[in-house]
Amino acid sequence: MSETKELSLSDVRALSPDDLKSRESDLRGQLFQLKMTKHTSTIADPMQIRKTRREIARVLTVLGERAGKAKE
Repeated sequence: MSETKELSLSDVRALSPDDLKSRESDLRGQLFQLKMTKHTSTIADPMQIRKTRREIARVLTVLGERAGKAKE
């Protein structure tokens, strides 16, 4: 399983919309794998699930902000 590097909010804002959608997809896949591993065995870092969920939230927040600006 490949882990993606956690980005700060300013780093996420610097990404293009296509990169954000790609990152969201990658993070959702990673979250799924973490949850499956958690239910079938033990994972080394249980906090990784929370970190991944928060990273998804950051990406969705930026996408939402950009959609709101486009409507104005």
